[in-house]
Amino acid sequence: MKLSDLHTGERGVIVKVAGHGGFRKRIVEMGFVKGKTVKVILNAPLRDPIEYEIMGYKISLRREEAKLVEVISETEAVNDARLRHDENLKALESGSDESDEVRMQLSRRMESMAADKRCVINVALVGNPNCGKTSLFNMASGGHEHVGNYSGVTVDAKEGFMDMTVKVRRNEKGEMEIFHDNLGQCADNCTSCGIGSTCSQKDAEGFEDKTYHFRLVDLPGTYSLSAYSPEELYVRRHLIDDTPDIVINVVDSSNLERNLYLTTQLIDMHQRMVIALNMYDELQHSGDKLDYKQLGSLLGVPMVPTISRTGKGVRDLFEKVIAVYENMGDTALERHIHVNHGKELEHSIDRIKYVFQKNQDLRSKYSTRYLAIKFLEGDSEAQHLVETLPQHDELVAVRFEETKRIKDTLHDTPDNAITDAKYGFIQGALKETFQPHVGRPGKTVTEKIDAVVTNRYLGFPLFFAVLFLIFYITFQVGAYPMDWIDWLVSQVSAFVKYAMPDGVLKDMIVDGAISGVGAVIVFLPNIMILYLFISILEDSGYMARAAFIMDKLMHRMGLHGKSFIPMVMGFGCNVPAIMATRTIENPKSRLITMLITPFMSCSARIPIYVVLVGAFFPLYGAWVMLGLYALGILAAILMARVFSRFLMKGEDLPFVMELPPYRMPTAKSVLIHTWEKGRQYLQKMGGIILVFSLIIWALSYFPHSTETDNVVPTQSTEFVENGRAAASPQHEVTVAETQTSPSYLQRIGQFVAPVMQPMHFDWKMSVGILSGVGAKELVVSTLAVMYAGEDVDADSASTDTHLSQVLRQNMTPASALAYLVFILFYFPCVATITAIKNESGGWKWATFTAVYTTIFAYIASLLTYLIASQF
Repeated sequence: MKLSDLHTGERGVIVKVAGHGGFRKRIVEMGFVKGKTVKVILNAPLRDPIEYEIMGYKISLRREEAKLVEVISETEAVNDARLRHDENLKALESGSDESDEVRMQLSRRMESMAADKRCVINVALVGNPNCGKTSLFNMASGGHEHVGNYSGVTVDAKEGFMDMTVKVRRNEKGEMEIFHDNLGQCADNCTSCGIGSTCSQKDAEGFEDKTYHFRLVDLPGTYSLSAYSPEELYVRRHLIDDTPDIVINVVDSSNLERNLYLTTQLIDMHQRMVIALNMYDELQHSGDKLDYKQLGSLLGVPMVPTISRTGKGVRDLFEKVIAVYENMGDTALERHIHVNHGKELEHSIDRIKYVFQKNQDLRSKYSTRYLAIKFLEGDSEAQHLVETLPQHDELVAVRFEETKRIKDTLHDTPDNAITDAKYGFIQGALKETFQPHVGRPGKTVTEKIDAVVTNRYLGFPLFFAVLFLIFYITFQVGAYPMDWIDWLVSQVSAFVKYAMPDGVLKDMIVDGAISGVGAVIVFLPNIMILYLFISILEDSGYMARAAFIMDKLMHRMGLHGKSFIPMVMGFGCNVPAIMATRTIENPKSRLITMLITPFMSCSARIPIYVVLVGAFFPLYGAWVMLGLYALGILAAILMARVFSRFLMKGEDLPFVMELPPYRMPTAKSVLIHTWEKGRQYLQKMGGIILVFSLIIWALSYFPHSTETDNVVPTQSTEFVENGRAAASPQHEVTVAETQTSPSYLQRIGQFVAPVMQPMHFDWKMSVGILSGVGAKELVVSTLAVMYAGEDVDADSASTDTHLSQVLRQNMTPASALAYLVFILFYFPCVATITAIKNESGGWKWATFTAVYTTIFAYIASLLTYLIASQF
């Protein structure tokens, strides 16, 4: 509960004070200290401000300021007593007289609850792309969030939780201290203290265990806190609006100067912060030396070396977070400094800050120094805020004067001058603390690899060779486990047919559930193999090189080089690919990338590709698969060119993208990512695929004629040696043939079929296309359900799936190829359309995408059929 929520006469015990450092310090100095009891005396006539009593004296706060103070109220304490069956408190009614004993018990319970709640620490992880931030998040929280060695992997906030028990005590001064953090006795010899574990040191005399609960938020990687790109704005708003207790600034130790620029902006925001010097092993292996304690002292922020890949130093990091949170740390390291921008800029910043300080409502939420810097830079968000303030005219006038003075004296714009000053401050700090290794000049491993993979003549052939290899292994190697799973599904189906009596329930289980889900689950190995290779490409750093070599082609098509990364991510799933477009700063390129990403063949289309390619083009499977993916890319480039020229106008931005060093992908990271995608695929099987398969079965089964009850097959089904059910040469009478009227599904299919007739798609294939609107995997399950009752050639039953055999009997190679092209291009799944709607800000472009992709698919499919039928 917030202090502002207490009513007149109510009491509460303070848990913590949120807000930026300056506001928090002022409030604490006024007596609002954690553990103290505060009482509401009265509200002003307009309910603002509010008068409180604390430590025997009265003080007033605005309601906005009171919202930043978290308390445990009497009501919460009484409710907790009722849940815990405290007889002395549970009968206490609001407004009743309290005896001294009951009041004392209530106060003790409030203090106890406040102390427990103070052990919950909200932590935000902030850092540059490729700094290992998400790896640190996964290591700490036990999460399985995807990591990658390129920009834009994290495009929204991920939340995780962690508990950690530490040994604490009160020293002679009454201050709390942590065993590890203050004594350093576990630096080398302790192997049992992992993240989330309890310290097992036996010689920690006088210390007792205390458990802290961390709520971790992994924010998108960003190079700065300007309102320039969506992820920068997202991070900034989270830090201002959600006010985390501690910010962990994750810094790449091998690239300090660039990473510390973000640190200086966090210092401007007056955030309580701990710096994680991540990938510290790379700095050590390079021979560089860093006095990180001295650097932390210069910045006023404690630093902890970490290696998130192995977990080394992560426990020390969170012990330091606890120390800063509980004000146990070294005051020399945790003092707030001002980044000195030089005499001229500081004069301008102070003038604007003075005007901001006239508005008391701002001071509880923002650091006025931070606002002054941003407004002087011309930040768009700061300007929008100033437009709402009564001091608007004065602020604009002061900024105009100071901008003119800076241009006259420094011969530069304020934003450039501030950036130069920050880098100057960083260079000065590193000059005193960082010693680069002086060795023989030579090419690094990354430079040697880049000389080949980004070569003018070898770059593109290597890229397409890698893609071909991925598709070849996905198709060829994946065929073996696919056959094993298909055999298992057929055994289950045969057993159910044998064990269950004839009837609607048997038909629903065999032809609906098993046929629908089984037809899709067999492709799990192909999905996992594809994601395995995508994870390796991402984690190694090759994905950023792919964007680099494709930038010129992308630019000619009206796109940005960064657009290629969401397009490649679309091979896995279009939804995160759409979300990854947030990393593209140019609004025009971002929107065009969103519109063309559905042309990338997501993994949900693989089951359809494998079924039809395996049935009609088994000898050229890898080439056909590569052709489909290449066709999608070419179509996307074509439409991007059209959109850029005729639909959207806008200036191009320069191509600025980090090329991170190559890193060896860890088996754990790759396997976790692959397993997560496999798990999500299996969850679909038990959810949307199963439900939709049963719906399709019901629509194809009903209306069910009563005549079928008396129908007897001309010859019973036999089981062949491999366990598959094979029909005899004599024809078995099916339900569909005895129905007096077509099923509901047949009516739907026959209504749509004339539109698809030019490509020679029958009504069942048309229904399969309709089902794919929900999820592309549904196409295979729908076809499997509808074709479940058809007989197949017994001679091929041991080598092909039932669905492959049936499709060969009902389609020609030309219509199969046309069907593949239609599936490639038409209406994205509902989840992708929703993602476009969310990222573009409305239904306009989402609806446009649904319409234009379907029209494009129809035209491309028709042309494919007409050309293929000539051969």
